[in-house]
Amino acid sequence: MRKFVTLFGLFAVVCTLIGCDSYKKMADQPKAIQISCTPEILVLNDGKIAADISAVIPAGYFKDDVALKITPILFFEGGAITGEPFILQGKKMTLNGMVVPSDEAMAVHRSVEFDYQPAMDICELKLLVEAMSKSGKLKDFTTINANNGAVLSATQLAILGRDDNMSYSLKYECSRSLAAGLNTLQKDFDFAEVMQPEANNYKTVTSNVVKADLIYGINSAVLSESAVKTDAVAALKQSVDENIGNDRAQQSVYVNGYASPDGPEKLNNKLSGERSQSGLRAVQNLLRDSGLNIDAAAYGEDWEGFKEAVAASNIEDKDLILQVLSMYTSSAEREQEIKNIASVFGDLKTEVLPQLRRAQVITTTDITGRTDAEIVTAVKNGKAKELTLEELLYIAESNPEIAEPALRAAAEKYGDARAYNNLAVILAKSGDYDGALKALDKAAKAGSKSEELNNNYALVYLAKGDTEKAAEYAQVASSEVQALTAAAMGKYTAATKELDGYNAAVAHVQDGNFAAAKKALEGDDSAKADYLRAVIAAKEGNISDAKTYLTSAIAKDPSLAAKAAKDINLSTLR
Repeated sequence: MRKFVTLFGLFAVVCTLIGCDSYKKMADQPKAIQISCTPEILVLNDGKIAADISAVIPAGYFKDDVALKITPILFFEGGAITGEPFILQGKKMTLNGMVVPSDEAMAVHRSVEFDYQPAMDICELKLLVEAMSKSGKLKDFTTINANNGAVLSATQLAILGRDDNMSYSLKYECSRSLAAGLNTLQKDFDFAEVMQPEANNYKTVTSNVVKADLIYGINSAVLSESAVKTDAVAALKQSVDENIGNDRAQQSVYVNGYASPDGPEKLNNKLSGERSQSGLRAVQNLLRDSGLNIDAAAYGEDWEGFKEAVAASNIEDKDLILQVLSMYTSSAEREQEIKNIASVFGDLKTEVLPQLRRAQVITTTDITGRTDAEIVTAVKNGKAKELTLEELLYIAESNPEIAEPALRAAAEKYGDARAYNNLAVILAKSGDYDGALKALDKAAKAGSKSEELNNNYALVYLAKGDTEKAAEYAQVASSEVQALTAAAMGKYTAATKELDGYNAAVAHVQDGNFAAAKKALEGDDSAKADYLRAVIAAKEGNISDAKTYLTSAIAKDPSLAAKAAKDINLSTLR
């Protein structure tokens, strides 16, 4: 039921003090001006506190030579903000106000809006009333006590002209209450919870494969001295030597013998076996100080190698060659076709086939990374910069308690965009939205154009209350981020279609769907979820459950006690 505030009772006193016959007649009327406010409990929406004020003036009530100036004022802890006043005047008054006819009823509507400040969590919207009469003693607007109709003294009027706590206090006492309390539930959306870290590429075991070919002459299994002294072979040996003595490295070496697929299959099988053995002897000599076991195997004709070499070559009709060869399944048929093609395409003879007469040496090194405990210890001991980028990104994700120092070290040492983005997530979750925004800017400067970065920008701006800026990023953001942007603008019904979990529950409560809100909270035993359950129970009139949920919430997060003490949604518990 809408609550009406009447401005009738104050006129009896006013009339006596100002000597106005018109006021006396108004005061004697059985009806009065009725003023109502929507909503009766103020609501925070998109950084604003807005209300609609309506006044109903009965027919034959308002006299022609009187005027009222009604000023909405929002009082809160530590101050007050004055809204735009509106004037109601009889037709004989010339004040540029709204003329109220004396012979018919009239409805007046005014909207007020205030920019939200955290101090406004406890606030009250009141009306300050000033009276004036053309024929009475108050020739100018003079503040009267809207609760009892008394005209303020000269001393009190002087105090009202100041901008201090005494002035605020006197205005509060003299004005009539219209709406008390502020529903700040919109602030309870958890935007930081939705922020997304970028993935790391950390692997417990990292494998490194190095290959080198030992090239033979046609129909030969004898290695020349130059075949072992190539850059590829030197790089392979260097890789092996670098990991000797590394307890975390496990190395394997293989020598695989092949033959080019342009000779008889039987001969090629024999050649590949001989090449694997001569290659083995050469590699054993090359790596004699490594202490590694070396395996050798023969694979006959190297058809896979042939296809790879042709595909990587500059031969003009290489696609045709590969297509023709794919038509044959018989090794003998493919061999013959190779010879036919080679007679036409000389490049096969000079560029492709020679490199397939080989023993391929392969080293595989599996390096086991540091354990989680080792990485954590390094970070805690101030040695984070000795870790790799992927180790730092990984440990920040798996161990939240050291996430911030790990990511700061990663960002400082490597300048990696992922490190800055993930640091922004951590800072936002701790409430440092300005720090989070700076980290996102550095991620963008480092070249990141990821979806995560765009979403996180929108969410940080939402957390800062800048929905206009957030909406710019939300245009190309995920559906969840777009829904949260809508919710931050008060579009709760639309938002609930894309949200789930806690944030969906907040939107449902704001939309008045308590059943859907409770369902969305199922399985969530966090402090904030219990707090929201307390709010829902209080709104449903279930005080016992509300107290139980609130007690649980405060036990999990003691800081919620201070929040509950100011929360209008829990006023019935107080």
